[in-house]
Amino acid sequence: MADFRLEAETRTEFGKGGARRTRRAGRVPAVLYGHGQDVVHLSLPAREFAAALRNGGSNALLTIVLDGKEQLALTKAVQRDPLKRTHEHVDLVIVRRGEKVTVEVPVVVIGDTTPDVLVSIELNTVSLTAAATNIPESIEVDVTGRGAGQGFTAADLTLPSGATLVTDESALVVNLMAAPSAEALEAELEEAEAEAGIEREESDADGDVVPEPQDQGSGESIESTENS
Repeated sequence: MADFRLEAETRTEFGKGGARRTRRAGRVPAVLYGHGQDVVHLSLPAREFAAALRNGGSNALLTIVLDGKEQLALTKAVQRDPLKRTHEHVDLVIVRRGEKVTVEVPVVVIGDTTPDVLVSIELNTVSLTAAATNIPESIEVDVTGRGAGQGFTAADLTLPSGATLVTDESALVVNLMAAPSAEALEAELEEAEAEAGIEREESDADGDVVPEPQDQGSGESIESTENS
């Protein structure tokens, strides 16, 4: 697991105005707490913090350097701008080397199933306990060669050494289903249309397009006018 080093600065301005000035300076307002220590208000370099989450995932192990002292931390909560998707505020929790923590780890599907199989991820993350310095970025589920009905429960997942599953073992994580046939999809569409009160025209039902008849009388009138 990668360790990302971030140079933090103590925050002395608070409230919305102070937070805006911090963000304009290219930094993210944050708080650091845990292990009985007082809450520390600080700011992190926005670009480096974004890179840590992008490359290390939401459970990236951070080394926070403040006033020359280093502190290991995990991201507890992140507030993002709903439009710009920039980081507006971060909660960091202090961790120790060798300490075990409970985290949510993303589920990633790899490999190809047999033909005509739909893969449905029922749980995007699973909860597990692992050493703070050995949290996996993701849990892979290999569906290579699997057929319909061969789903994966939490108990089927392969966890890294030292990790313990917290999610219920019987919980369905990945479901493999038979892909519906074209006839089944058509029947489902017709049923939905019937329930909605939509009636198909004959040309829509069989796919044929009926051309509009030409006005032959109009053409004869034009020709007679030109010859006169």
